Amino acid sequence: MVRAAPVAVNFRCVGAFLPHPSKETAMLYAIISEDVKNSLEWRMAARPDHLARLEKLRDEGRLVLAGPHPAVDAETPGDAGFSGSLVVAEFEDLPTAQAWADADPYVIAGVYAKVTVKPFKKVLP
Repeated sequence: MVRAAPVAVNFRCVGAFLPHPSKETAMLYAIISEDVKNSLEWRMAARPDHLARLEKLRDEGRLVLAGPHPAVDAETPGDAGFSGSLVVAEFEDLPTAQAWADADPYVIAGVYAKVTVKPFKKVLP
């Protein structure tokens, strides 16, 4: 049996993997929401308040990504509207993330039929 020679591997530390000193207890959570049928009108009415909350997360440096799922395979779905949304953001813990999701203006307006909040581990990029 022939054995390969050992290979030296050089790992370097990438800053994205180091916790921010003031955010050592925070973690990422995915908020996955599914719309009720024909939600577009309710979405549009609640959108300014919904976006204001997301902008606050962004301004605090806690928002990774946020956006809707078009109901059809198109960037702008028109009257087809959206089938749900995805938010990935940093929260202290799962109950805090769940409370934030429960207070979403889209929830209050009846846009969402279902909201799931799960811990999220970012791997790439």
